[in-house]
Amino acid sequence: MKLTYQPFELLLKHTFTIAKFSRTSTPIMLIEIEHGGQTGYGEASMVPYMGESFETANAFLNKIEISQFKYPFDFEAITGYLDDVAPGNPAIKAGIDIALHDLDGKLQNKPCWQLLGSEPAKMPPTSFTIGIDTPEVIIQKVKEAPDCKIIKVKLGRDSDRELIKTIRTVTDKPLFVDANQGWTDLEQSLDLVHWLHEQGVILIEQPMLKTDPGSNAWLTERSPIPIIGDEAVQRLPDVERAKGVYHGINIKLMKSAGMYEAKQMINKANELGLKLMIGCMSETSCATLAGIALAPQCDWADLDGPFLTSNNPYQMPEFADGRWGLGNAAGLGLKR
Repeated sequence: MKLTYQPFELLLKHTFTIAKFSRTSTPIMLIEIEHGGQTGYGEASMVPYMGESFETANAFLNKIEISQFKYPFDFEAITGYLDDVAPGNPAIKAGIDIALHDLDGKLQNKPCWQLLGSEPAKMPPTSFTIGIDTPEVIIQKVKEAPDCKIIKVKLGRDSDRELIKTIRTVTDKPLFVDANQGWTDLEQSLDLVHWLHEQGVILIEQPMLKTDPGSNAWLTERSPIPIIGDEAVQRLPDVERAKGVYHGINIKLMKSAGMYEAKQMINKANELGLKLMIGCMSETSCATLAGIALAPQCDWADLDGPFLTSNNPYQMPEFADGRWGLGNAAGLGLKR
């Protein structure tokens, strides 16, 4: 078995601004794992605020003993091994996990979605994200949006109402809202939640600080629309802690260390009666296809990475009527 990797700078079509950060690109580590005449492809999207970089990814990958990955793959054991190599580093662990899932599908000649138990007919529509910006650029972004049935809006600043009103001048599509921990006052937040409900918002991600479960739980108890834990929910143990604090969780492969643990998080959320959203970072078609493979097991999808970037090195996955498609190609179905 052979593991190779190369850095790649993924460029964004527009400056991407959320409550506390802005960026114009995302460092990506592209990973390949070869075995049995097949190659599995993976991707680590290392958004800066998560603390990973080309340097940390290189350091982690240099510690990996590829001989640990025996076929057929024991993904539970592999996840445990990667966590033993070093704590943290969920994105680069996800890149390895995705490559192994792609390779596993190719060696079995089955698509990843089938191996993970997804049903293509249950694919939810995906949203298209609009970052914080001036009214003029907001309108431009909405008009550039692909044929998505849902718009996701980044909030978390004093201009929240103005941003929503601007969007409502050009579209009446349902909205997801992501405050990215930007709200601080409980009563003002509750008032805003009710106003957003009137504006056609159907869920809100991470309104208050992830370190403040009490405030998030207070808002969840009173909210007329689902409150979804995002930054507060990263790995499997976080799912249990989300019960009673949020109505649901947002799973991102770059936080969960890959597809295997994401599937375990889905199972645990179902046990606890939590709603499920699957999201993404700034990603190429590779990691997006990994998310798409699990999306039919979730209530909502926010898998818009390829729409927001300008130099995706792979073909766009199949997309029609606001939904990603699941083909029958082995593995992820990734095409150059």
